[in-house]
Amino acid sequence: MFSLSSLSRTLCSVSPLLRLGQLNSQPTPTTLGPLSIFSRARSQLAPRQVKHIKRHKGRVPIPIGGSTKGTTLAYGDYGIRIKSNGHRFTAKQLSTAEEVIKRKARAFKGLRVYLRVFPDIPVCIKGNETRMGKGKGTFEYWATRVPTGRVIFEIGGVPIREELARDMLRQAAAKLPTKMEFITRSTPPRLGSLVLHPSKPDVESPPLATAECPALLETTA
Repeated sequence: MFSLSSLSRTLCSVSPLLRLGQLNSQPTPTTLGPLSIFSRARSQLAPRQVKHIKRHKGRVPIPIGGSTKGTTLAYGDYGIRIKSNGHRFTAKQLSTAEEVIKRKARAFKGLRVYLRVFPDIPVCIKGNETRMGKGKGTFEYWATRVPTGRVIFEIGGVPIREELARDMLRQAAAKLPTKMEFITRSTPPRLGSLVLHPSKPDVESPPLATAECPALLETTA
């Protein structure tokens, strides 16, 4: 048990605001996480939230498993896909190419633009002439790794002539750092650098008349 004298000494040591019950109503500042530093605009190609802001560089995947997913059109009527080796596209490159398509698409009411890839890989860069060690560099931009044959852009929604769509996507492909190809709904899928054309059905030849089949000999006679 404590005495009244010890209680009075304890109250005297407390600040006057606490003795009068006038507590500070302002909330305590919370600690900002690493994701709170990066602000994302509505039109910016960047993920809303990531678990780790620094990741390994990685390599562009090579389609060797036999899957042709993502190499044909899924939403639009025309599009472009990678024809040469896979590449790592930055968010700025994809945004620039998308702006070119949308600028040309203003003349066609209802024309929609579909972006089939999304930059969700953070790229960190260290300064020039920096000694080795002392951790990874700081965050610089967002990027995505796209393999060979993957569709990048699609346009559709309203009928449009193929010549106009080809010219529109050609200007967008000029903004990307790799060779692209124009595709339509009838374009076959692609497995790496190999275009998989549909196989033609085999035409069966009529059976030949032999001595083992007397019925065929009678009909032929």
